[in-house]
Amino acid sequence: MHDAETTPLKRGIREIQEEDVEQVINYFVQADDNFLKGMGVDPDKLPDPADWQALILDDLSQPLARRQFYYLVWLINGRPAGHSNINKIVYGDHAYMHLHLWNPASRQAGNGLFFIQACITAYFDRFDLDTLFCEPYALNPAPNRILAKTGFDFVRSYETTPGWINFHQKVNSWTLSRETWQQICKKNRM
Repeated sequence: MHDAETTPLKRGIREIQEEDVEQVINYFVQADDNFLKGMGVDPDKLPDPADWQALILDDLSQPLARRQFYYLVWLINGRPAGHSNINKIVYGDHAYMHLHLWNPASRQAGNGLFFIQACITAYFDRFDLDTLFCEPYALNPAPNRILAKTGFDFVRSYETTPGWINFHQKVNSWTLSRETWQQICKKNRM
């Protein structure tokens, strides 16, 4: 028998499945208001969970080229532990990426970097993207650190309302080209 602390984690990603949708929504609707605000989310803008679920499920039924959203679920030891998604998708060109580790115990343990790297490759490949953008809340240090560590280039800081569940805020705009990502993968033998 192995002690849980010495057993290596088995991490992976997979496309969202219907049974994951509720967990994605609960991550937001059951979160503390201060946590939501810390990542730039306005708790008052969260949609009704049933409406949100219907929106995601309807989008899941669309072909990739017509998707508004695309979700990848992060797995630790076979269990969902977070998700990444893209939106503002222009198939064959660009999309905007979002990242969420659900369990605080899974954060600051190297999981985010592993998952982001796996998701980036999937997004570029499945949507034939040239560029990925990510615009986290400027006052949320974790995603900004991990984007720099992953190889994204910082573009600028500016004020906007980045999405339908966000308040007006300062964001840091980051970008990653397919060409840069391929060079990073080759250099790091990923």
